[in-house]
Amino acid sequence: MSIRMLRTLIAVEERGTFSAAGDAVFVTHAAVSQQMKALEQTWGIALFDRTHRTPKLTPVGRAIVTRAREIVAAYDNLLPSVLGDDGLRGTLTLGSVPTGLSSLVPFAITLIKARFPDLHIAVVPGQTKELLIDLERGILDAAVVTKPHVIRENMRWAKISDEPMELLTSLNVTSDDPYQILATHPYIRFTRKALVSEFIEKWLQSKGIVVNDTMELENLEIISSMVHADLGVSIAPRRSVAPPNPLPLRHISLGDDAPVRQLGLMSLANTVRLRVLQEMETELLNAVRVGRFDPFPRAES
Repeated sequence: MSIRMLRTLIAVEERGTFSAAGDAVFVTHAAVSQQMKALEQTWGIALFDRTHRTPKLTPVGRAIVTRAREIVAAYDNLLPSVLGDDGLRGTLTLGSVPTGLSSLVPFAITLIKARFPDLHIAVVPGQTKELLIDLERGILDAAVVTKPHVIRENMRWAKISDEPMELLTSLNVTSDDPYQILATHPYIRFTRKALVSEFIEKWLQSKGIVVNDTMELENLEIISSMVHADLGVSIAPRRSVAPPNPLPLRHISLGDDAPVRQLGLMSLANTVRLRVLQEMETELLNAVRVGRFDPFPRAES
């Protein structure tokens, strides 16, 4: 058995087929098959059910993949831990919900890169539910997500900010009554794939508001553009870090009982990259404290 074989086994679980796994670890389909058979012979167990056209991991195989991720992660962290850099170099793979990608996440990355220039951060966009699955599978080191209804025991949650929902309208909308506006204007809905959409829908139902859906989008910048063009109104989180060039929109409060989404940094509880994730958490909190991302601040005259 070798670390290389364990990486191949993990790739098979992640990619679903021997061929795709081979592409991921840069070996042939035949080499993947040989490595998997060698592991089965070494351990004396069946990792795969080969009665299917595409071999499927057995329950024992899936359990071993989980432990294999821990072993590979520990191996990857061996040299940094000895040298004392605690993983503050190399690559950190960070997932993020789309609403965090325009200001919060790039601001935090700018801050942490200024302190640790040897640390590369690869960013993967996705919705909360998708990112949590990728965390479980070891594809991501951490993710900036909306707090889920239940945090599993194998996960570590660090709160970054509270973002209340607000009503977005164009400047042509003159009313200040969110209920009247929602009842009389076309509504642009956040994608139902987003966890934040559940909070919004629950609030609408609690108020007895029936909206006239015209679009369903998942990117806040695109939603804002549609609202700016006066094509409808929308409910969205008030971002804890304002983007550099926000569109001229009206931001109307939904009241004291407006739904609030909690944004935070999620990682596996047993991660070996705790130090670098603590630094990332610090810079995310610093970005929220500043409140606006301005990558090219003008010098004062």
